[in-house]
Amino acid sequence: MSHPLQGQVNGRYMAGLDGLRALAVLAVLAYHLNPEWAPGGLLGVGVFLVLSGYLITDILAAQWNRLGRLDLQDFWMRRVRRLLPAMLFVLVVVFVWVAIFRSSQLPSMWGDGLASVLYINNWWLIFHDVSYFEKFGPSSPLGHLWSLAVEEQFYLVWPFLLLVGLRFVRKKGWLLALLLTGAAASALAMALLYQPGTDPSRVYYGTDTRAFALLIGAALALVWPSGELKATVSPQVRLTLDLAGGTGLLVLLAMMLWSNQYQESLYRGGLVLVSVASAATVAMLAHPASRLAKGLSWEPLRWLGVRSYGIYLWHYPVVVLSSPTVDTGGFDFFRAALQVVASIGLAALSWALIEKPIRYREPAKVVSYRILTAFAVVALSIASLAVALPTPQPKPATDAVAVVASVTPPEPISEPASPPPKHLMPPSGEGVLALGDSVMLDAEPFLQELLPGIVIDAQIGRQLYEMPAVVERIKSEGKLGSRVIIQTGTNGPFSKEQLQSLLDSLGPLQQVILVNTRVPRPWESVVNTTLKEVAVANPHTTFVDWHHDSEGKDAYFYPDGVHLNPEGATYYAKLLANAVEVAD
Repeated sequence: MSHPLQGQVNGRYMAGLDGLRALAVLAVLAYHLNPEWAPGGLLGVGVFLVLSGYLITDILAAQWNRLGRLDLQDFWMRRVRRLLPAMLFVLVVVFVWVAIFRSSQLPSMWGDGLASVLYINNWWLIFHDVSYFEKFGPSSPLGHLWSLAVEEQFYLVWPFLLLVGLRFVRKKGWLLALLLTGAAASALAMALLYQPGTDPSRVYYGTDTRAFALLIGAALALVWPSGELKATVSPQVRLTLDLAGGTGLLVLLAMMLWSNQYQESLYRGGLVLVSVASAATVAMLAHPASRLAKGLSWEPLRWLGVRSYGIYLWHYPVVVLSSPTVDTGGFDFFRAALQVVASIGLAALSWALIEKPIRYREPAKVVSYRILTAFAVVALSIASLAVALPTPQPKPATDAVAVVASVTPPEPISEPASPPPKHLMPPSGEGVLALGDSVMLDAEPFLQELLPGIVIDAQIGRQLYEMPAVVERIKSEGKLGSRVIIQTGTNGPFSKEQLQSLLDSLGPLQQVILVNTRVPRPWESVVNTTLKEVAVANPHTTFVDWHHDSEGKDAYFYPDGVHLNPEGATYYAKLLANAVEVAD
C-alpha cells in the first residue's frame, strides 16, 4: 500500500482518488478485524497497487513530456520522505510495545523489522516459509508490510525501465503493448505457481506474481494522462465514463464482500479482474468530468484517504497486539471499535506530526519538535498501559509436540466435565480409525482410554490434502475399520471437492465423523462451513460441532488458542467418543 499522494498529480487535485484509498484501506481493516465482514477485504491491497502504478507513471511520463528527462534522484528522495519516516515511527513503537508486553515474541521479530526497513519483507517471508494465511502462535505485527516491499521494489526498478522505454520506444502503442505483455506474464506466473488446495502465500507475496497490478496501473497512465483530461465533454462521453467506472467500483465492492483468499479462481484470473476493475475506477475518478467522482470526494472519505497510509501501517499492529491469544467467546465488537479508533487516531497523529511536516519540508526545528511530540504521546500511552497491566503475557507453546508431551495419563473422565452422550458409547474402539493433526494428538491418550483398540493416525501440521495418501497407506495395512473420525482444518483451508474426494476414497463405511475446528485464523469459518455442508450431503456421516461446544471455554486451551490442555483434551475426547455409533 503506497503513501497517498493526496490526489495531487501534475498540478490537479483528484479528490476522488482519496475516496478510493479510504474504501480500500477500510476493506483491509475490516478483513483483519473480522474476515466474515469482508472476506475479500484483502483485495484492497490490489487496489492500492493499481493506484500506485498509475500515479507514479503519470508523474514520470508528464515530467518526460515537459522536460525531456527524468529526475530520478528527486523522485526517489520524494518516495523516501513520504514513506520511510512514518514506517520507522511504527517500527519503533511496535518494538517497544512487544519488549514490554510480549517479550517472548521479540527475538523472532528482528528479522521482520530489518527486512521491512530494507523493503524486502515479502521475499523474507517467502524464503522463511511464513504464511500470510496459515500460521500459529502470535502473528507478527509487521506481517502486513510485505505490500510496501512490493511497491518500493517497483519504485526502484520501474523508473529505469520507463526511462528506457520512453527514450527508445518511439510509439506509445508499442510501449503500451510491452507493459501489457509484462502484466500478462506476471498474471500467468501467478496462475502457474499457484497450487490449488495449498497455501497461496508464495503467489500472494511475490513481486513477480503481483507486478501485473502495478503494470496495469502504469499502462492506464500512458493512455489516460491526468494532465490531458478535460472537464468539458459530451453527455455521451460523461455517461460512458461513469458507467465504466461505476461498474468497476461495483465489481470491487462485490469481490471484497463475497470472495475469499482460498478461492482458486482468485489466483487464476480473479486478481487480474480486481486490477482491471480498479483501473476502470481510477480512470473515472481521475477525470474531471466524472459525476460519480464527486460522491467519492465526500469530505470524511477524503480525510481517511489522506491518512490511508498511516491507517494501513498502524491497523495491523494494533489488531494483533491488542487481541487475546485465546478467545473462545466470539467476536468482540467493543474491542474492534477500540481497535478502529486507535488505528485511525495513531494514523492522524502520524500524519500531523511526522508525515505532513516532512513532506512539506517544514523547518528542521519544527519537524524535530513534532516528531518528539509524537514519540512522547505514544511513550506516555505505553507507560500508562504498562502500569495498568502489570501481568505479563503468558508464554505461548511454541511447538505442538510440547503440547502433546505435556498431557499426563488421563484421570477417569467424570460426567460433569463432558457433554452428555447422545447414545450408548461403544464398549471398545475396535474398528474405529481417527485421522487428524496435532489437536487429535492432544486427545489421543484420552481417546485410547475411552475407546480401547482405536487406531489413531495424527501428525503435527497435517492438512487435508495430505490425507488421501494416509488413507491409502492405512488401507494397505488393513486398519481402515468401519467407522472413521476425520479431524482437519487446523492448519489451513481446503475445498469442498477435496473433502468429498477424501470421503469417496474411504469407500462404504458404517459411519464417518467430521469434526470442525476452532482456530483463530481467517480460514476458520470457511473450513467449518465446508465440513458441515459435506456432512449434510453424505449419508452415514455425523457432524461434531467442536467450535460450538468449545465456545466460552478458554480454560481448555493452551495460549495459542488451538491446542488442548489435559482438561480440554478430556472434554474433546469424550465429545468424539459420544459421536461414535455402536457397531451392528
